Amino acid sequence: MKLLNLLPLILLFSLSACNNNESRVPGDNSLNPSSLKGTAKTNADLLGSFVGDFGTNKITVLITKIINDTVEGRSVVGGNDRPFVGTYIKRDSIYNIAAKEPGDEKHDGTFNLALNENNKNMLTGSWSPFKETKEITTKDFSLSRKSFVYSKEVGIYPQASQRELKDEDVNNLTKWELEVMRNEIFARHGYCFKKKNLRESFEDKDWYVPNTTDVKSLLTDVERKNLALIKRYEKYVEEYGDEFGR
Repeated sequence: MKLLNLLPLILLFSLSACNNNESRVPGDNSLNPSSLKGTAKTNADLLGSFVGDFGTNKITVLITKIINDTVEGRSVVGGNDRPFVGTYIKRDSIYNIAAKEPGDEKHDGTFNLALNENNKNMLTGSWSPFKETKEITTKDFSLSRKSFVYSKEVGIYPQASQRELKDEDVNNLTKWELEVMRNEIFARHGYCFKKKNLRESFEDKDWYVPNTTDVKSLLTDVERKNLALIKRYEKYVEEYGDEFGR
């Protein structure tokens, strides 16, 4: 009987406690201003893709994520696609970024980058290898903001991405012309070539932006069929030489 008599008091105490808690939604910090100090912030000024000369190669530096003062991104150059992580600070109108690649490959190193908020289309800086050699040295660069855009209209042989090729489209091409036609398909998707001669073929083209080292999932059905046809003719030229084609 005593317990039953206490029940109204228990219920009254519970309701009072709920009212004092101000009906807060779980995870909602709006009632506690001091908790906002930990809120993640991003800086859209720093995000983007920047392209330019990197020694004898072309490099794309992609700044992909900003959380508070932490910066994440990738560098694509010489057939390598490497992530980097670092931090940034702002002095006057200049954002200064210091970032490092993982260090598990011989070409990894550190980036020191600068972006002026009065000229957000230019990224300047330097890259230094973790282990410098005669071939791997520090490089200074000045990169322009430029995003990768896939287009079927660019290149010497745009038809290889536009429609299924026929035998007459390829049977008079030389081995080098066939190789260019085939690799243009990859280049349109922003593929970064390891072979120096192929890099040199595309890196002076305004439309080419090295963006990735894996385009398998990006190829269209038309491009896949054309690649098979071109490779078949490349093999024929390899075997028969002057007897085949011109």
